[in-house]
Amino acid sequence: MRWAVAAAGVILVGTLGWSEWVHARSSGRRLGDVAPRGGREAIIVLGYRNRGRRANYINRYRLRVALRSIDSDRDESVIVLCGGAVGGEIAEADLLLRHLRGVLGYDGPVLLDRTSTTTWQNIEHAIPLIEEFDVVKIASNSLHAEKARAHLRKQRPDLARRLVRAREHRLGEVPLLKPYGAVRGLWSLRSL
Repeated sequence: MRWAVAAAGVILVGTLGWSEWVHARSSGRRLGDVAPRGGREAIIVLGYRNRGRRANYINRYRLRVALRSIDSDRDESVIVLCGGAVGGEIAEADLLLRHLRGVLGYDGPVLLDRTSTTTWQNIEHAIPLIEEFDVVKIASNSLHAEKARAHLRKQRPDLARRLVRAREHRLGEVPLLKPYGAVRGLWSLRSL
């Protein structure tokens, strides 16, 4: 019995450690090569399927990533909320906005894409909103953000050069979601 508990512990710690490594590695991949000081930044928040009338846990996490990714040295920071009504009646962008303003107290500038239903569309529909910005960040989990960065590189390589890392990866944060996110993210990235 003792060995079974020990083995389960080793497997759990190994899985958590592996998923942390996968997320940390992904966080720094597919970034641009232009990162000017100052200037304006756009932080794209990728909505996640939401069935209810309030932002779900994953959408709330992505908003926290966006807020901590704001660079106070920038001349302007704008949050771009993406997502149509995929899982429910209310567009993900509106659920995100309601939580961002009402719960998190953010009163800065926000742009909305209420029509996208996939990660590809999130990026496609965000492009007209971010074209004039000097720096672009993508707020999601590390692997999903990497996928979105790859999509931006395919759709608009010139804008992809402006990509910088958002602060999406923190050691030990959302540890129970990271193994799932790592497996799903690696599966999704395999064809890019």
